[in-house]
Amino acid sequence: MASLSLKTVKGVCPHDCPDTCGFVITVEDGKATDFRGDKDHPFTKGFLCRKVANYLERVYHPERLQYPLRRTGPKGSGQFERISWDSAIREIAERFQSIIRSEHGPQAILPYSYAGTMGKLQGSSLDRRFFNRIGASLLDRTICATAGGVGSDMTLGTRAVIDPEAVIHSRYIINWGSNTAVTNSHLWAIMFQARKRGAKIVTIDPYRSETARKSDWWIPIRPGTDGALALGMMLILFRDNLVDQDYLDRYCLGTEELKQKLFREYPLEKISQITGIPQLDIELLTREYALSLQDRGGPSLIRLNYGLQRHGGGGMAVRNICCIPAISGAWRYPGGGALLSTSKLAPFDSEALERPDLIPPKTRTINMVQLAEALHNQLGPPPVKALYVYNSNPASVCPDQSRVIQGLKREDLFTVVHEQFLTDTAEYADIVLPATTQLEHFDIHNTYGHFYIQSNNPAIEPLYEAKPNNEVFRLLARAMNLEPELFEISDEELAALCLKPHAGANGYPAAEAFTGVTLESTKKGPVRLHLPKDYAPFVEGKFGTASGKCEFYSKRLKQMGFDPLPCYVPPHEDALDGSALAREFPLQMITPPEPAFLNSSFANLDRNRKEAGEPRLEMHQTDASQRGILAGDLVEVRSTRGKYRCRANVGEETKPGVIVVLGIWWNKDTHDGQNCNTLTSTKLTDLGGGATFFDNLVEVSKV
Repeated sequence: MASLSLKTVKGVCPHDCPDTCGFVITVEDGKATDFRGDKDHPFTKGFLCRKVANYLERVYHPERLQYPLRRTGPKGSGQFERISWDSAIREIAERFQSIIRSEHGPQAILPYSYAGTMGKLQGSSLDRRFFNRIGASLLDRTICATAGGVGSDMTLGTRAVIDPEAVIHSRYIINWGSNTAVTNSHLWAIMFQARKRGAKIVTIDPYRSETARKSDWWIPIRPGTDGALALGMMLILFRDNLVDQDYLDRYCLGTEELKQKLFREYPLEKISQITGIPQLDIELLTREYALSLQDRGGPSLIRLNYGLQRHGGGGMAVRNICCIPAISGAWRYPGGGALLSTSKLAPFDSEALERPDLIPPKTRTINMVQLAEALHNQLGPPPVKALYVYNSNPASVCPDQSRVIQGLKREDLFTVVHEQFLTDTAEYADIVLPATTQLEHFDIHNTYGHFYIQSNNPAIEPLYEAKPNNEVFRLLARAMNLEPELFEISDEELAALCLKPHAGANGYPAAEAFTGVTLESTKKGPVRLHLPKDYAPFVEGKFGTASGKCEFYSKRLKQMGFDPLPCYVPPHEDALDGSALAREFPLQMITPPEPAFLNSSFANLDRNRKEAGEPRLEMHQTDASQRGILAGDLVEVRSTRGKYRCRANVGEETKPGVIVVLGIWWNKDTHDGQNCNTLTSTKLTDLGGGATFFDNLVEVSKV
């Protein structure tokens, strides 16, 4: 029988990934029947990652939340009853109003969200307006990228950035703390093409990741010491006169001070001891990097990513690495320099969406990394009396997980979770609201991995009683009698509002980048920012700093109480410091994502769970033999914060003294009802207040 209706719709992936892939959905009689990559997307070119390629399984999963729910049993029991949307909204509004009128006031309400969707609308628009308007505590969203962002900004005045498509010209590519083949697969495809043209690919990582295995050279580094390696490379560049003196003279600030400090404080022998990398390897890496143009006919590039910043000195580590292309002169060439993120190039008017002008004076800010402390009233008054969770799963992804869950169990805490599935966090909610997937709502997307902006067109009607974030905040605003002019605005009107060019500080982002970018054009497919082909922003300096130069010497850092010059900041929990902690817990643990998952997203889908297998860790055979551990053994990992059981893989995929505990399985799917974040710390990075997931000392024993 012929289909009654057939259409194709273009959309864009919402997940926290630099690739922001375009996709095409076929819809028959109101149901999505085919989901594929958009072959017309200039960057993603029709192929999707193995997670999102099966997105329809997520959309039509039998365990999708269908209706609003109210808790009927103890917190964590998963016992709920169905209620109406009217009842749910009324109960939330009444509880919020009661807290606002109480002695605790509106700051006892805490929103908690991150990158469950990267959309400008469903991720950060009416939600921010709503919580700003009622005077709730502000959330400092630091859990992923702030340390690297601040470190880069202190040096360059913006993010380290080039045109990712220009990587085809690179001839020496360093993936530094970046599992590019898995987490940035379309850039990896360009790197692979560059290698066919003569490029060498190097990966610096404590773990032999998929990218490291596919690279020409894997350099295993001790976790948390990337900043020291960068200092060693800078030392060799100056020592061996492998510098671009003209670039230093014209476009850099503090060269002589930096040079003196390197020779005075960071001899190569010391750098080798800190990093665990032989001196000869540091010498070879630096010379190959510096002489790429001469020996390979093209520039060198450092692809630095967020893994290397998740330790006590993470911000300074990124700052140090961002200095290297200025010393070598790599910024001069298309495909040369360093790439952290393209996100700051699009001049979205986020303030028009979020309305920070509504925030009452003296409103406190709570760092999302420290949710455990917030829920235990350790961050000062008022106590958190209500928690509204959306676009996040903090019971899985937050550090010091055991204490987070203890806080979520508080009977005096009113928790609302807006979700697609009954996640670990939703199990502890008082009210659960069903959320739409990307196929069911409109949004517009920036990217942090290429230059294309695109709207997401809804392909199907919301399933069951699911609603998108913005619609829920409109309902709450009405129930609380908030100003209609703030909330009675459509998502398309919001999109048009944020597309009005908004120039940033010192020209980053530049308003001109939105020339030709309109709402209608983005609804038809990806639209490139108005930037030159092979964009290389720092060819002639023009950095975003106050001086306009690459600031080796930073007055801002000095004013903040930090060393104004690049330096080494060790991990909080340092295996080499001789402390009692290091003696009791001698192994360094990092917690990169299992490739089948995206943090805790997709971890509940059968296909992804089957691909991932059971929770596991990677351990060097030397460490395993010392502890009587064999491959396949069930082991217990212990830190000062908790214990976690998983299966041991034994080999040479990591350095001796380092274990890799992959994440993030949902708690209900692990051996002991908790995941690796029961081991991780809420301590913050030096710059940006970021998370330190890769800064943990542990011990491992056979169960």
